[in-house]
Amino acid sequence: MAVKADNPGFRFLLARFRLSAAAPLTPLVPETHVSQPPEHSHAAPAASRQGGPAPASSASGSPAVAATTKSSLEKARRDKLEKLRALGLDPWGKRYDGAAPIAEVRAAGAALDPSPDFTGGPTVRVAGRIMLLRSAGSLVFIDLVDRTGRIQIMLGKKQVGPDAWKIIDCLDLGDLVGFDGRLGHSKTGELTVFASGVEFLTKSLETPPDKYHGLVDADLRQRMRYLDLIHGDGVRDRFVARCRIVEAVRRVLTSRGYLEVEGPTLQESAGGAAARPFKTHHNALDMPLVLRIALELHLKRLLVGGMERVFELGRVYRNEGVSPRHNPEFTMMEAYEAYGDYSTMMDLTEAIFLEGAQAAGTQTRFEWMGHTVDLTPPFRRAKYDDLLAEVAGCDPADPASVAAAAAAHGIETAGRHADVIKSDLFEATVEKTLSGPVFVIDYPAAICPLTKRKADAPHVAERFELYVAGIELANAYTELNDPDLQEELFRTQLAGLAQEESMARMDTDFIRALRHGMPPAGGLGIGIDRLVMFLTAAPSIRDVILFPIHRPHAES
Repeated sequence: MAVKADNPGFRFLLARFRLSAAAPLTPLVPETHVSQPPEHSHAAPAASRQGGPAPASSASGSPAVAATTKSSLEKARRDKLEKLRALGLDPWGKRYDGAAPIAEVRAAGAALDPSPDFTGGPTVRVAGRIMLLRSAGSLVFIDLVDRTGRIQIMLGKKQVGPDAWKIIDCLDLGDLVGFDGRLGHSKTGELTVFASGVEFLTKSLETPPDKYHGLVDADLRQRMRYLDLIHGDGVRDRFVARCRIVEAVRRVLTSRGYLEVEGPTLQESAGGAAARPFKTHHNALDMPLVLRIALELHLKRLLVGGMERVFELGRVYRNEGVSPRHNPEFTMMEAYEAYGDYSTMMDLTEAIFLEGAQAAGTQTRFEWMGHTVDLTPPFRRAKYDDLLAEVAGCDPADPASVAAAAAAHGIETAGRHADVIKSDLFEATVEKTLSGPVFVIDYPAAICPLTKRKADAPHVAERFELYVAGIELANAYTELNDPDLQEELFRTQLAGLAQEESMARMDTDFIRALRHGMPPAGGLGIGIDRLVMFLTAAPSIRDVILFPIHRPHAES
């Protein structure tokens, strides 16, 4: 049943989810669903769709009308809750064993005779959420959804009996219910559970978003991720894919002998990255602390201690802006391998991306952000200076040439270190051209204080960043293990580089650890959120974080 804009129930949804009837709307719930017998129309009464009687039509779309509608709909659901209690049932359910995943039930149904007259199907038990509910007198059709799929349930008053039928009268969209019944096919050939028993598991007191207009406000979808997961087309699949990708990252690393460890989240100083930290205070110890901005320095301490291959998957916090590529709280993977270098980390990165793609069900070749991406190894390697010369048209070895090109792009040059200017010019001109996947290698040494320099070119750092569609997805070094040079670099603040963008932060204990001897090593960092964003073709990092940060939102 299409919901019209002059329907008070729809006006309530507009007010609740801040939609405009004139705005283009994309349904969150897919409009394609399990086909239904023609004799049972989708045009069910409003009571069966919204959990209460259809209110009288009104010309007013005011907040007062919306509030009244919300109140009436909630009252209808609460009335049914009380009816369940009067029947001696707990409306919040209890343990319900033996329910098969709907995907397994559908797989079993594929082998059945599709004739509606066939009655030899197995007895099954399923449980899930009611997504569609259609009543036709003594028959009720339900679309039930669990984490694996959707299936049609048919309930007949004669088949379930009068006592169970009283429960059916209390059902609403969004309720969680279990059914026992025979698996077969309807008259239209739809795989159906012909229910003989019903178990009420949880009452939903809130009215779900309208099926055809849905929860389309991106901000509200993220704030109410629970609704997004229930009703969003492909949303749950994307977060399942995220879990599979994380499993794949772990699998690649552990198969290569890496040990997973946990470093401290609360630290005395923020190191290992150029970022502004969140600050806090430990009351019992009366000391200031920060939330970590990177995993690096503690993992390198473990290399000193003889744990030669280590990695951590953990949350990292940076007190910075929010964008489609940035969230202040995010998940990072960092791995360190003794006796390796940045070439070792390139091989590891390719393995992680390929395994992650396979785990997510992503093809080796696909489209993302308007770019065709091919994950077939080896990925392209390109030197930083070569790319800068090609795109910006300057001589990277000549600071005056770089400064002139930077000035032409509106980049401030006065009183700034040459490598800082070069970095800004690269970011402004080259990054957006990197379709990728491409390893950009050999960075200006001055902006890489934790990286080993090339023996034959000390102004160049053995570092790479992996770019796809102009977005950095991985960062790796040949790790600097010279304690004297590391201490010197920690004390060096480059001219023209803001404090929050600098790694010039002394960590005396880390220097002490290096003095005990850290083996030559390669280190790799991958932002898990961006990796998932890439492998699931998501347009924004907020689409792959279950609960991204938001400004406080007052309830209307």
